Amino acid sequence: MFPYLNILGKQIPTYGICVLFGITFAALLVYFMTKKRKDFSKVHIINIPLFAAIGAFIGAHMVYGITRLDVAAYIFSHFQDFTSSFGRGLELMGLWIGGMVFYGGLLGAVIAAKMYCKSVKIDFSLYADIFAPAIPLFHAFGRLGCFLGGCCYGIESTWGVVYHSELNPDANGVTRLPIQLIEAGLNLLLMAVLILMSRKKFKKGTLLGVYFFAYAVIRFVDEFYRGDLIRGHLFGLSTSQWISIGVFVLGIVMILRRYVIPSTKNHFQPRVDTGLIPAGYFYNQYSGMINAEQVQNIKYGTVEKSTLTVEED
Repeated sequence: MFPYLNILGKQIPTYGICVLFGITFAALLVYFMTKKRKDFSKVHIINIPLFAAIGAFIGAHMVYGITRLDVAAYIFSHFQDFTSSFGRGLELMGLWIGGMVFYGGLLGAVIAAKMYCKSVKIDFSLYADIFAPAIPLFHAFGRLGCFLGGCCYGIESTWGVVYHSELNPDANGVTRLPIQLIEAGLNLLLMAVLILMSRKKFKKGTLLGVYFFAYAVIRFVDEFYRGDLIRGHLFGLSTSQWISIGVFVLGIVMILRRYVIPSTKNHFQPRVDTGLIPAGYFYNQYSGMINAEQVQNIKYGTVEKSTLTVEED
């Protein structure tokens, strides 16, 4: 494995490099999906990922801490050891919450993004579909980083990769299933499906719901082929599998609310067509682009004239 790259005499973690590439390509994807659209605020397109990143950082560490409750129990039962020195305290805190779990980052990012949207009074569902395809793209690069770093490795197998990792010596010397690369490939496939769906007319928030239940299935299955033992388990299922069940249910509920369960609120109108806002149209924070005749039919939220510049061909 290649946990580090030597660049200008400094060792740079390959996982960090992969994450940087993931952020870059995810941002480019969002840019190309929105560059011809004037029915979205570019300010919110920038701000939402910034708030989501903060939520992802906090959530990823918190869920990792849940998987290391043994360390938390040691800290509280040996508090004197924890406070014996600053260095020892940092060491124990690193063991407890120093790692990150993707699901924690995902849920933290969604919660933070939704809080931002609520604070500025815009509809989260209106923007969720723009970012939905970028999530599996970013995640694919993250899994590539896991493969290069030698973490999140697969079970022993008759084919695969023989590990030689400094970070996880227990995994070395046997052929293991490259489950990280398999999940990365499935994430790219999911991204392609979501991009194709984004070109069709679906109700707002549909793509995020599809991502939730589709990735939950992917993650639930591939957890059976993970060989690392650092993850927590309960009743034969890993922490991520239990979270997958919850995320799957959440995704299904999101789809049902939009297409099956009747709603008295006009939250989930179809997304607007790609293109500029024509003259005579208004921008509604809940409904996107609407014409003047539709204004009287809006029963939820306020209708404001678009402040975006309408370009003439």
